[in-house]
Formats: sequence, C-alpha cells, structure tokens
Amino acid sequence: MKNSNTVRLVTIALMIAMEIILTRFLSINTPILRLGFGFLPIAVTGILYGPLWAGGAYAIGDILGANLFPTGDFFPGFTLTAFLSGLIFGFFLHGHEVTWKRSLLASCTVVLLCDLLLNTLWLSILYGNAFIVLLPTRILKVAFAIPVETVLIKLTYDRVLARGHFVPRLQRQ
Repeated sequence: MKNSNTVRLVTIALMIAMEIILTRFLSINTPILRLGFGFLPIAVTGILYGPLWAGGAYAIGDILGANLFPTGDFFPGFTLTAFLSGLIFGFFLHGHEVTWKRSLLASCTVVLLCDLLLNTLWLSILYGNAFIVLLPTRILKVAFAIPVETVLIKLTYDRVLARGHFVPRLQRQ
C-alpha cells in the first residue's frame, strides 16, 4: 500500500462514521436502554488495528455523535465506557483468528462489564435512580446482546475480513 498511515486513518474515520450512523439512527432508544449495532464497526477496528485504535475510535464516535445528534445531556462516563469497550474488542480480537470462542469472550466482557455494570452505574448517577432498580431491564438487554454481538462479529470476520474483501487486507500491526 502506498501509505499505510493514510489508509489506517481513512479506514478508522469510516468506522467512526458507521458507528455514529448505526448508534444514532439505526438503534432502538429508550431513556435507559439502547439496542443497536454500533459495536460492529468498533469490533472491526479492533480486529484490524488493535485495542488503542478501537478504544479511541469508539470514544471519538461517542463524543461526535453526542454533539452532532444529541439524545440527552452529554455524560463523560459513557465516553469512558465506549473507550473501554473498544479496548476490550481490540484485546480479544486483534492479532488472532476470530473464532467463536474469541467472539463470545469479547462480547461477554463488553456487554457484562461495560454495558451492564458501567452504563447502568452512569444511568443511575445521571437520572438519580437506584442501580438495582435499573438492573432488571438492563439484564434483558444483556440476554439479547451477547448472542447477537457474538454472531455478528464472527460472521463479519468470516465473510468479509478473513476473505480479504475489506481494504485494507487483514494486517497484523
């Protein structure tokens, strides 16, 4: 490739744009719950470029999305959660073949640690509700999100990334 830094920057920018679109426009949103597919471009970023790039991309996507298309007040806790989610995806998925086990481990870790625990904590702080009151609804999201994320990450890897249909080709950097 002519300039791998330029390709990386453009690819990550595209993933950030896709994350914003999938999160802000193609998600089911309620005040305490969001069901969507914004995780997928970040998982792809994690696969291609690793934890720090994926974490940074998710944090930037969260900040841009919150400012360009606000659905409520900006709260930095959600940006921290986004960064940690990207780190986790990159940690589990970069530099390895994405197997069902790796996809499941990444999904479970992100959904349980970030979505269930941290985001529920941020919502309880933001809205003044007790953590335990928010938990039942959030657990339903976890039951839905883990299998969906696991399958979509694995299928995206198998059908697009591993076959070289994505530019740049899967690189280990």
